[in-house]
Amino acid sequence: MFSADNLYVLPVGEWIQTAVQWVALHFHSFFQGLKWPIESLLLFIERCFHGVPFPVFVLLFSAIAWLLASRGVALFSFVSLLFIAFMGVWPEAMTTLALITTAIVLCVMVGVPGGILCARSDGVWRVVRPILDIMQTTPSFVYLVPVVMVFGVGTVPGEIAVFIAAIPPLIRFTNLGIRMVDAEVVEAGRAFGATNRQLLWEVQLPLAMPTILGGLNQTVLIAMVMSVIIAMIGAEGLGFVVLEGIGRLDVGRAGVGGISIVLLAIILDRITQAVAKPTGKRESRIMMAVSKVVRFGRANRAMSAGAGIRYTFEAGGLSGDKKASRSPHDI
Repeated sequence: MFSADNLYVLPVGEWIQTAVQWVALHFHSFFQGLKWPIESLLLFIERCFHGVPFPVFVLLFSAIAWLLASRGVALFSFVSLLFIAFMGVWPEAMTTLALITTAIVLCVMVGVPGGILCARSDGVWRVVRPILDIMQTTPSFVYLVPVVMVFGVGTVPGEIAVFIAAIPPLIRFTNLGIRMVDAEVVEAGRAFGATNRQLLWEVQLPLAMPTILGGLNQTVLIAMVMSVIIAMIGAEGLGFVVLEGIGRLDVGRAGVGGISIVLLAIILDRITQAVAKPTGKRESRIMMAVSKVVRFGRANRAMSAGAGIRYTFEAGGLSGDKKASRSPHDI
């Protein structure tokens, strides 16, 4: 009598199916227009990566890793990229790297401004926070169903799924980093006459940058995980190599794709972690930020004072000219 099997079953699945079908039918043109810039960016980056000769790309990437991280990371990147090439999956690795790079660009373009907006408005954060909670707790495979029904199958819909899954950490960390900036520093900036824009660009964002880059690191790792999952909807790259090996029961092929993904993930993780590390003490960064605000404040006050002095001088000159032009009979 009290068994759960005897309860009325709500047709939630049918409601979701109907809603997604209705959106896909009535907003098809909108989603196709939204798909075009993402596809253009992805194709451009992919052509650039595939167009660079293999030795040149390895050397350039290793040099960038040395510049952003360390000599050890550069050496590991060099050896890993060579190993990926000798395993015969270099084109697939470049496609996966293009997917990750496109996802990073899109997440930065949307996630950082979104995090700034959430940090500056508690009302916006109250609305966005439960949405991010849902996005981060939803299983990765669930993203594929609405993406396929709305955008179709292929690499570009897979890129959209990667973007949707990878953007929440960047929004959260950007919001957290800006909110963690010391209130005394912000008040000092306001006291020296800094505007809201100057406070954002010269104080809050520089001090929040390590936290924001930590969110970018999480975004990169989630994008690497999703690059395997989106192979189920026809996305190319190393994930498709893994899926192809599983489908053929070819453990070696799947292992080659998996090892390549792991190596790329470690490379990107070490580079983004090195970039996120602060180069100096927190106190020195605060003093640098305050000094910038002071410089802006002094410049603004100097401009205002100069304008006032010039106005007073011109007014005095005009009044002196009038007094000099008056005749004794006018007194």
